[in-house]
Amino acid sequence: MSDNNDYTPAKVWTWDNESGGKFANINRPIAGATHDKTLPIGKHSFQLYSLATPNGQKVSIMFEELLELGITEAEYDAYLINIGEGDQFGSDFVDINPNSKIPALMDHSTTPATPVFESGAILQYLGEKFDALIPNDFQAKTQCRNWLFWQMGSAPYLGGGFGHFYSYAPTKMQYPIDRFTMETKRQLDVLNRHLSDNEYMAGSEYSIADIAIWPWYGSLVLGDIYDAAEFLDVASYTHVVRWAKQIAVRPGVKRGRRVNRTWGPEEEQMAERHSAQDFK
Repeated sequence: MSDNNDYTPAKVWTWDNESGGKFANINRPIAGATHDKTLPIGKHSFQLYSLATPNGQKVSIMFEELLELGITEAEYDAYLINIGEGDQFGSDFVDINPNSKIPALMDHSTTPATPVFESGAILQYLGEKFDALIPNDFQAKTQCRNWLFWQMGSAPYLGGGFGHFYSYAPTKMQYPIDRFTMETKRQLDVLNRHLSDNEYMAGSEYSIADIAIWPWYGSLVLGDIYDAAEFLDVASYTHVVRWAKQIAVRPGVKRGRRVNRTWGPEEEQMAERHSAQDFK
């Protein structure tokens, strides 16, 4: 791979699948299924196909928070999608999510069953379906949606930008690391200023906006992703740290972040989830 200081783009780009760093074996410039694969279907109406990345954690945390509220209709089965092995390009998964990204959800309580993809859309779908974790007050609801969509637009700069070049790229390159570090710190400052006057993202009420943002930015300031807490001086974002710690101790969050996790301490792993008994 050419050094970034002397790279000259070709007139027409061609795919070099050896140049993508850690995820070179699964990144590709075309969509669609690569192989036939039938997904399992459990006993509950909701079937989640995911992995415990920050985007995946959003939905499993959402389900566990709904169950924590006593909404038993939110029981779900969660099956592992190993993105390192290309499970997201299986035929059944692509039928649910043509974008081949986790998480993907099937709601079998409807006829026909409803596929839902994109983590923010899933959070909104479940919040509306169960009338929970979305504020009823119009102003607070608007704030909730503002911050939900902020996360969907901002986190790619954190994950695909900073996270990739700081942690996963095959070589360390100053320009992209500086560029995305600056943007990540700007985003943390946005959150810090907002949380200096608000307990949660939508005000005084915990909501899907917090559930969307916490797995990315909460995990970042708690030192759980990219091993970059010192590099980013996350301790200086005191209001974000307060918010992150406050959410981290919620029972639904503790459970949800374990679902479809296959790394880390054994007691934090849970490849599949089918009932509350799986946590015992």
